[in-house]
Amino acid sequence: MLESYLTLKPEFEIVMMEPQDCHEVSVLHAERFPRAWNDGEFHSLLSQEPVFGFVARQTNAFLRKPLPGFVLARHAAGEGEILTIAVQPKLARTGLGWRLMQAALREAQARGGETMFLEVDGGNAPALGLYRKLGFEKVGERKAYYADDKGAKSTALVMRRVLR
Repeated sequence: MLESYLTLKPEFEIVMMEPQDCHEVSVLHAERFPRAWNDGEFHSLLSQEPVFGFVARQTNAFLRKPLPGFVLARHAAGEGEILTIAVQPKLARTGLGWRLMQAALREAQARGGETMFLEVDGGNAPALGLYRKLGFEKVGERKAYYADDKGAKSTALVMRRVLR
């Protein structure tokens, strides 16, 4: 019981991703994906006009902690695309992924987006659950698209959500 008084429930703000965030973003990406993007790749993407992203920052932490989560997306010609999203494993099912996705969806819509696309590993049940709750529907498949760190191949599902 005393432990609950000593443990703060984390609180987060979602802010636009800036170039100085790219290193932290790449570290989290490497923890969550077998083919990690480095900070140079994130910086290169973020420097492109149609690309935007958001990071989550814990607002009630006494010490600087690892980046809780991020989302990177792009918008062009009325279509948005989630390029990648990651949340710290210990923060799974806390609503942080939902909040990051909502920020990206709102930004794409504000830029004139009518639809948002993403690709997800067909075996990633938690991500599929989140995307379906957000209104995404499967519109295609790419067989043997993803490879894990052991070389096993899995299907990518292409999903779409109408924004307007």
